Amino acid sequence: MAILIALIPSLCWGSIGLLSTKFGGNSSQQTLGLTFGGLLFGILTYLFWVLPHGYLMDSKIIIIGLISGVLWTVGQGFQFVAIKSMGVSRAVPLSMTSQIVGNALLGAAILGEWQNIQTWTAGIVGIILIVIGATWIQTKDKTSKTSEKSNSLSGYLPLTFSTLGFMGYFIAPKLLQRWLNVSSSVINADHGVQYMISIIFPQSIGMVIGGFLFVYLISHETKNMINVSTWKNSITGFVWAIGNVALFVSIANPNLGQAVSSTLSSLGFIVGAFGGIYILHEKKTSHQMKLITVGTIVAVLGAVVMSNLTYFAQII
Repeated sequence: MAILIALIPSLCWGSIGLLSTKFGGNSSQQTLGLTFGGLLFGILTYLFWVLPHGYLMDSKIIIIGLISGVLWTVGQGFQFVAIKSMGVSRAVPLSMTSQIVGNALLGAAILGEWQNIQTWTAGIVGIILIVIGATWIQTKDKTSKTSEKSNSLSGYLPLTFSTLGFMGYFIAPKLLQRWLNVSSSVINADHGVQYMISIIFPQSIGMVIGGFLFVYLISHETKNMINVSTWKNSITGFVWAIGNVALFVSIANPNLGQAVSSTLSSLGFIVGAFGGIYILHEKKTSHQMKLITVGTIVAVLGAVVMSNLTYFAQII
């Protein structure tokens, strides 16, 4: 059951690029719409989960949530920019693969979740398999035109910023609790679930703040930034928020932790790749389809290793 919950974000987040492309709008409208949907979900979580259970909501939790939300907006906003240049079936696998490597290593090295050489070995093997699979999934056709290659190159810089933003969003709740000296009684309440759920509402506020900062400071697409497309994309934000709750619950689970949960949540590149092909009708050659199929199998094998690190560490 824990693994199934940890896989919910991959399904939700892998569909974000598909939904936002279907709903239309520029990167600013898509980003703002997504944050509005996230804010609605955050308010509902606060009213119907946090308050009824009497969860603590102090200044430290608010600060952690706000910072995490702003960092998430950096990640998602730049991912939308990259999708415009590269397409969903290429941008999403590249983005999520980078997140897998960064988040897993951050959780293992900085948070100390991988305690011995056997666990490190199994974890790195899992990461390598997922990266190889994702690389094959997003491989371009050798006959690609120069203009298409140029579009891809223009997408790598925003993808880099996107990855850094998402990495900050993933690790902020765990890392900042140390820096701000959040008490262990708060962190460990309800096996860590109370702390992670309490963050969601201030995080959603941080997302909206970050969304407007992204529009005014980065994209500069201020004309008609709130229109029908913006509101349609709020549905995407609600879908994202469901995955966000599942991620936080998984991170709080001591049997999974940051490294494994973030890795499994990033498997949405499989959803993005096949969705881009079959739903958005992004064309692929027969050679690419073979690589996508094999790449998916390899990536899933990597996910199996990551979700059973203890077992594979013991047999190494």
